[in-house]
Amino acid sequence: MLVSSIMPHTRPQTILETRNVTRIVGNCHGSIKTVADISYAFNKGEIYSIVGPSGAGKSSFLRLLNRLDDPSEGEILFHNKLLATYPPTELRKKVAMIFQIPYLFPGTVKDNLEYCCRFKKSPDDQTRIMGGLLERAGLHREFLEKNAADLSVGEQQRVAIARSLVLEPEVLLLDEPTSALDPTSAQIIEQLILSLSRDLHLTSIIVTHNPEQAKRMGGETLLLVKGRLIESGRTEDILDRPQSESGRKYINKELI
Repeated sequence: MLVSSIMPHTRPQTILETRNVTRIVGNCHGSIKTVADISYAFNKGEIYSIVGPSGAGKSSFLRLLNRLDDPSEGEILFHNKLLATYPPTELRKKVAMIFQIPYLFPGTVKDNLEYCCRFKKSPDDQTRIMGGLLERAGLHREFLEKNAADLSVGEQQRVAIARSLVLEPEVLLLDEPTSALDPTSAQIIEQLILSLSRDLHLTSIIVTHNPEQAKRMGGETLLLVKGRLIESGRTEDILDRPQSESGRKYINKELI
């Protein structure tokens, strides 16, 4: 009997899901929906870009995914368990956030890597592990002893990513991680995100104001306008062949 050498198709595994999620914020002048009724499933190991004009709710949506904010309506699930049932500090170990402007604590790079958790290793093993994390983020081991304040913004961003890797996250949320960087540093960060997704099977969800960056990242793209999910699908389809009027206006730079 012949046995087929073709591997069976593996169904994508949903790791993070939003169901009819809305975020309402208000002040003395009234209230607005920064996120409006978004339902979407993010699969393990995939790369997602969230694009849209200014004020589209991109960052507001991202902040909901690790409970920096909570939805006013709807529900979010991580591994099919309601996000609200996870203690925020525990959730953020597995769903890590990288901000536009990296924030590092005073002290050395080593101090920053140790801050998230104390390694249960000998000092030599600890240094070896941290050096490996830095190299994973594209920095030399010698950076461990450098003062964090003396690093360039691009180097600080890479240290921030290395720091998040200490806790072995499953999802990386990145809020315009390259917008404060020069083109060379931005390219390094883009390649780092791609390699982490490929090698560590991380799910990466990136807010970007730059459609060209989304194209370079590939994967899937979500287009948000006025808090609503207008289109989603393969990046090249959304940004080259949009199906909605809002999508066509966005790629023609008619939405700002």
